[in-house]
Amino acid sequence: MFKAVLIERDTQSYRAGIQSVDEAQLPAGDVSVRVDYSTLNYKDALAITGKGPVVRQFPMVPGIDFAGTVQTSGNSAFKSGDRVLLNGWGVGESHWGGLAQLARVKAEWLIPLPAAFTARQAMAIGTAGYTAMLCVMALERHGITPGSGEILVTGAAGGVGSVAIAVLSKLGFRVAAMTGRSVQAEFLKQLGAADVIDRTQFAAPGKPLAKERWAGAIDVVGSHTLVNVCASMRYGGVVAACGLAGGMDFPGTVAPFILRGVTLAGIDSVMRPRADRVEAWRRLTEDLDIKKLELLTEEIALSQVPERAALFLQGQIRGRIVVDTNR
Repeated sequence: MFKAVLIERDTQSYRAGIQSVDEAQLPAGDVSVRVDYSTLNYKDALAITGKGPVVRQFPMVPGIDFAGTVQTSGNSAFKSGDRVLLNGWGVGESHWGGLAQLARVKAEWLIPLPAAFTARQAMAIGTAGYTAMLCVMALERHGITPGSGEILVTGAAGGVGSVAIAVLSKLGFRVAAMTGRSVQAEFLKQLGAADVIDRTQFAAPGKPLAKERWAGAIDVVGSHTLVNVCASMRYGGVVAACGLAGGMDFPGTVAPFILRGVTLAGIDSVMRPRADRVEAWRRLTEDLDIKKLELLTEEIALSQVPERAALFLQGQIRGRIVVDTNR
């Protein structure tokens, strides 16, 4: 038996809570992992609260990522005792995920835990930080350098935003942090933001083209915010879009793309090829200051996850939440 957050649904209710689960109930997979740490992400919060159509089948153990130690393996790529991590691949949605003490998954979904990180540090980074690194790599791939100009990060106090700021500032970029929580301004500056901007000026419908300011941007919001970010990009600017916290719609025009040569780069972290995952995690070992990681990390027990999920959707969570699955 092992402890897990279990989501169940019937005709009467949708509920999530801590339960003892028999190992025989684990889904098919060729590697079993003793989970040391997981995380609580926006998608997990949607799944646990039922506020978004995240879960594909029931019952479901949420948790889109985890880090731990291989317990048993039927695949030659891994052996008992190997330290591994997982991000995405539909775990916590269509396959039981990481908010549990034990997981069984496909070997191809796992990558070795970088030696530079402990399991806790890897989950302090988690899918949010790994996605932030993919966004930074996309900006670089399209030719954006520290000399290109200022970079805007939306949803800056959240998981993706906070790690993106820390990475970009270490790489030498000047970063502007957009947030709706002015009380987090000092925190964002500690992470490396040179400027903090109120999100309200981007949240409402704006002009097809605004004053040019940003050389690059990382957006987790979508909707009007993403449209306004694109409209205020400098000529040849690049926007890496990875989230939809403000909505899935894109109520804009093609003006920034055909008049200023702006590039909108979509960032998927769930089904990303293995080579990209390994490279993103390698870059994180070089380009993320571990001391800043501690600034943006809060650790909670597995038993606290359902309550914290509700707070997450109320915008009351800052940075990253690491979950110790053994308490």
